[in-house]
Amino acid sequence: MSEADDKQAQEEQRGAAQAPAEPEAPAEETPAEDAPAEEAPAEAPAPAAKAAPADDADADAAEESTPKQRRKLERSRHTGEARPQRSIEERKAERAEERRVKALARRRWRQRSREKRRAARATVEPTAPVEREVGRPRERQGVVVSDKADKTITVRIDSARAHRVYQKVVRESSTLHAHDEGNEANAGDTVRVVESRPLSASKRWRLLEVLERAR
Repeated sequence: MSEADDKQAQEEQRGAAQAPAEPEAPAEETPAEDAPAEEAPAEAPAPAAKAAPADDADADAAEESTPKQRRKLERSRHTGEARPQRSIEERKAERAEERRVKALARRRWRQRSREKRRAARATVEPTAPVEREVGRPRERQGVVVSDKADKTITVRIDSARAHRVYQKVVRESSTLHAHDEGNEANAGDTVRVVESRPLSASKRWRLLEVLERAR
């Protein structure tokens, strides 16, 4: 043997002595396939969770879009075979048939609604008419301030009331025109007038009696 061969053999022996011993394999190893089955379906709901928002977004978009856009969206989702090409007359006939079917459905729905209303009215017992009492006309007492017009007097109605906050007596007056058929009242008389039907453009009252004559 040459010296080069001797050196190579010595280096191999030193490398073998310095190399760490290989660890022994454990007697029993748990295979990866024997992992508990409960961990596998943990990630299964992820696709469904991701698909839910997309479906909600599509539903919202369909509700907010116009009928033309909804039809376009439905056509884009169609995965079956395309319908054969139709002529204009065939499309018109198809639309007419759809309108006829919808009109029949509306007519049936209206008929059922009428029958339900009639049945509901038949079950309700009729009530006796309520007798209305004739309203009592209002009466006012005041002083005649003018009797110049024929068969018409101007009456001043004085009123006094307490202020709702300050409780001070507040005096107010208003005038009205009353019909005096016999020109009985004169200026300064205290009279009582009663409400009546409209007798002219401004007269809604009628002289009832003269309570006190002017001095």
